[in-house]
Amino acid sequence: MSHESFARLVVALVLARLDYCNGVLAGLPVSQFSRLQSVLHAAARLIYGVRRHDHVTPLLQQLQWLSVSERVNFKLCVVVYRCLHGIGPEYFSEDFRLVSEIHSRQRLRSASTTDVVVPVTRRSSLDDRAFPVAGARVWNALPPSVTSAPSLSSFRRLLKTFLFQRQLHQ
Repeated sequence: MSHESFARLVVALVLARLDYCNGVLAGLPVSQFSRLQSVLHAAARLIYGVRRHDHVTPLLQQLQWLSVSERVNFKLCVVVYRCLHGIGPEYFSEDFRLVSEIHSRQRLRSASTTDVVVPVTRRSSLDDRAFPVAGARVWNALPPSVTSAPSLSSFRRLLKTFLFQRQLHQ
């Protein structure tokens, strides 16, 4: 089997499982993310055939894979983008409102941004993990150059580039 075919097979089998419903992982403790991150590292090592104790960061950069936490942020942002542009699930779309759409805030500086309203929560441990809250916070952390993308495909490309660059600088 060629190297490219083997890499595609690993992506199809491993990353598909990591990415499936990963939006519910928002707000998990770092210890839980580290367990999932070790699966991602093992997949990269498997593709390149390196030993367990070899450094994996260059492999992840070469594969252009986001970390598990950034993969979750990517999924949340894509769903928020879809909701804001009317192509997302209706049951989520009603949870997101742009700050500029609120009448009392139209004269504020924040009205000219693409920020969304973050719902108020009472219990930070549980409520902050809810999709409308986690999605709004991750969305508001993005620069306007990403959130104002004209299409979903360009948004996904800009978002992955932004998250990958942010990951490199951490």
